Amino acid sequence: MKILRLAKILYVTLRFGLEEFILGHERFRWLRPLVMVALFWRPLEESRAVRLRQALEALGPIFVKFGQVLSTRRDLIPTDIADELAKLQDRVPPFAPEIALAAIQHAYGKPASEVFAEFDPVPVASASVAQVHFARLRDGREVAVKILRPDIGKVIGHDVELLYAGAGLVESLWEDGKRLRPCEVVAEFEKHLEDELDLMREAANGSQLRRNFQDSELLLVPEIYWDWCHKSVMVMERMAGTPISQVDKLREQGVDISRLAREGVTIFFTQVFRDGFFHADMHPGNILVSPDGRYIALDFGIMSTLTDRDKNYLAQNFLAFFKRDYKRVAQAHIEAGWAPADTREDEFEAAIRAVCEPIFDRPLKEISFGRFLLRLFQTSRRFGVVIQPQLVMLQKTLLNIEGLGRQLDPELDLWQTAKPFLEQWMSEQLGWRGLEKTLKAEAPHWGTLLPQLPRLVHRALSRDEGGELQLLREELRARHASERRWMMVIAVLLGLLLLGQLLPWLSLLLIEPM
Repeated sequence: MKILRLAKILYVTLRFGLEEFILGHERFRWLRPLVMVALFWRPLEESRAVRLRQALEALGPIFVKFGQVLSTRRDLIPTDIADELAKLQDRVPPFAPEIALAAIQHAYGKPASEVFAEFDPVPVASASVAQVHFARLRDGREVAVKILRPDIGKVIGHDVELLYAGAGLVESLWEDGKRLRPCEVVAEFEKHLEDELDLMREAANGSQLRRNFQDSELLLVPEIYWDWCHKSVMVMERMAGTPISQVDKLREQGVDISRLAREGVTIFFTQVFRDGFFHADMHPGNILVSPDGRYIALDFGIMSTLTDRDKNYLAQNFLAFFKRDYKRVAQAHIEAGWAPADTREDEFEAAIRAVCEPIFDRPLKEISFGRFLLRLFQTSRRFGVVIQPQLVMLQKTLLNIEGLGRQLDPELDLWQTAKPFLEQWMSEQLGWRGLEKTLKAEAPHWGTLLPQLPRLVHRALSRDEGGELQLLREELRARHASERRWMMVIAVLLGLLLLGQLLPWLSLLLIEPM
């Protein structure tokens, strides 16, 4: 199966002429005439950007998602390609209306006409994993109905197997393979893909995000209608807004684009550091702007979480980074075990400074993130920094956020926007505020546990689960017996020593009467 999938990838690559992207390099340009002669039968009438988009669509969901990420990085790819790949965000070719109606019949056990008062069979948006239709419930509420693509699980399963095969080759053949931990990265990616294939999980994610931002003035999240949710069909509140990619239209509506860009950064850091639960698929196709200028989040299939340890580590790194305290950045990497323990701190600090200094105090439009990422990778390779799979989705989201910021406001200073938020968050986590917050959170638990402690301790001491306490008792008895024996030996030795000191005096006393 892997060989067949690999053969299909090769066929699609040649069919759409994607070798052009490789043969355009000076090193391989001499091969171009040979390839053109060998593949003369191909009608390549479309532009390279259109052919790339069509190839990614033909290859399936994982490749489409790769294209979605690339589409947000106009600093890394040509404009014509970025414009064309942007169509992958919500304009992937849809599946037929009959298939959508059959999916509803299968999910509810009755036709769409009996479930909804109205159902539009023509999708309003179509993505790599599912498509969305507008409908109206029988109580009059306007809703959006998300339906999974048929057999999408099998397609993704084959692609994931191929990714594992490729990761295994990278790990075994490349000297940096083990440091990059490609198999663990693929496993993390697979976990999120599995979540995306269960719309009940997506509904739960959306419900949690809505609760986190219930009273927010920055972000709106649609309500989930649980009575109509199924593993393959999800129904939620229909939201009215303008796609965030339509910047000119937003300006016509009077939206402050600079403020919108800053608030996008704030929303991201709020999700990451306050909640530890963030939207990990924030490409423009998943974001609308409401008439009052607030963000509207859609598509909750890929969400990610962070532990308190991860949040604290990241916050320390970001703050040290914003303050240009490169020594603290180096120390944090070494303390967390991301860099080897024997790493020379001063050399690591100097390398980080060389990478980061050129991008400070500059708006996004003046920063070459392609060069920055390349130098960052070279530095991490030199010092053996280990890739952290649990943060892969965060890194992907950061790329999306930064790309979105470029589209909205190239003058945005990402560092100055994020720094005050992180400083406030750290002040709430550390010191008296942090202690007070922790005590409030733990008080109910300790209030219940403290009165039970004597009984729990007595029970633990009186029970012998697995023989552990019995072994401990026997060890203590043996230790006490050994201590008693040593005390007896010491006492005898002291007695003999004392007797040796007293013998001359005793002999004098015995001799004098004679």
